[in-house]
Amino acid sequence: MSERRYAIIGTGALGGFYGAKLQRAGLDVHFLLNTDYEHVSKSGLVIESKDGDFRLPQVNAYGDANKMPRCDVVVVALKTTQNHLLPQMLPPVVKDGGVVLVLQNGLDVEEEIAQIVRNVNIIGGLCFLCSNKIAPGKIHHLAYGQITLGEYLPDYNPAGMTNTMRQIADDFERAGIAIELAKDLLLARWKKLVWNIPYNGLSVILNAQTDELMADFYTRNLVEQLMYEVIIGAESCGRVIPDSFISRMLEYTVKMEPYRTSMKIDYDERRPLEVETIFGNPLRRAQAVGVNLPQINCIYQQLKFLDHRR
Repeated sequence: MSERRYAIIGTGALGGFYGAKLQRAGLDVHFLLNTDYEHVSKSGLVIESKDGDFRLPQVNAYGDANKMPRCDVVVVALKTTQNHLLPQMLPPVVKDGGVVLVLQNGLDVEEEIAQIVRNVNIIGGLCFLCSNKIAPGKIHHLAYGQITLGEYLPDYNPAGMTNTMRQIADDFERAGIAIELAKDLLLARWKKLVWNIPYNGLSVILNAQTDELMADFYTRNLVEQLMYEVIIGAESCGRVIPDSFISRMLEYTVKMEPYRTSMKIDYDERRPLEVETIFGNPLRRAQAVGVNLPQINCIYQQLKFLDHRR
């Protein structure tokens, strides 16, 4: 059994699900919560999952990061719109020489972490997970759950397969979480954007779930065009994604249960949208080397308008 102690920063649909799976597998897990703190500290966590429901009647719950023990692995599962809180949350929780595992969407999020904490290993995690928080301390897992892990090096130089990645992967796999290891974190992040950019953006702008976007001839074409433009963006950063990956993502989405994306949920709940990390950062990376991504830029401008208006 692993002796690594885990902290979950952001116990929502994603952090709560993975953290609960880790605790159920016998790991020492500590959860930082905001609005759900009182409920979870008294009643624990409930997971309704396609893989089997379970309940953790007692969890280590905290409403203040300064009261948490120092942990070997700190999982950042906040929305990137809350990253301004990390300079207060991370330093008191992560051990010197520990690991920060960043389970967030978009590009350049690891660079932010590297500016906050020193002498730690930073690993990026790309989550292919359909889950929603449906009540305080209650998470509904609809489909999938795999995480792709890649270690971060300055300037996103490929790190290859590291021992740290393998150790974290072992813990997650023991908890029943499928893991894929990526030699190149930047490539993995661009590949995740092939899905995130079209579906998150269009779900908000067109007020549609994934099944509706795929069922209509015109929106399916638009999804595919946006995916090809993400591939052009990746090429501007020296990363090659084969066209066959688009076919795989389209097929993957057709087989999904009708899904309201995380950005659509945030929009409907009148929360800030992750526009900058998912759209703005990729656009700026491409523009810095003279590459235009006009359709993604159009989506970006519309989302900025909607985000400000909300």
